[in-house]
Amino acid sequence: MEQLNSQFVGKTDPVNHQQYVPLQDFYVIKGQVPIQQVTINGQTYYVIEADKINPANIAGFYTYDKWVPNFLAAMNTPGTYAAGLPGNSPVFQWTNTTGTVAYQTTVYQPYGSFDGRLVLVLPNKTIIPYGAIDNIAGVSLNSYGMPNHSYNPSG
Repeated sequence: MEQLNSQFVGKTDPVNHQQYVPLQDFYVIKGQVPIQQVTINGQTYYVIEADKINPANIAGFYTYDKWVPNFLAAMNTPGTYAAGLPGNSPVFQWTNTTGTVAYQTTVYQPYGSFDGRLVLVLPNKTIIPYGAIDNIAGVSLNSYGMPNHSYNPSG
């Protein structure tokens, strides 16, 4: 993600003519996370015991770096659903960060194992564009990595 950001951030989105913004990758683990407390040289650290987590419960995502907390809150908001944007979605033309991030997720797709053009749709109709990381998409979180809805901003 850092390499893609260094290549694209600050350049102009050809669809909405806004500048690309930094995207952040992050990982969501469904269920409880086993943590072990470790002290090294008097400093306490908390280590996730990854070998005890079912890989089906881990999924990777990416969105605008400032929206990661909003994305996580939205996933836990009843009534929020994930949807895909069609290739000609008018969202890409929105002259705001939402339009930029929506399009930017498609720009990043060819450079890795990413799916872009995804949005979380909150009950108040706010959308958060994001992408999913294919090789880490846990089956427990498939509704976010491979949504079966299509988002139409007028509907």
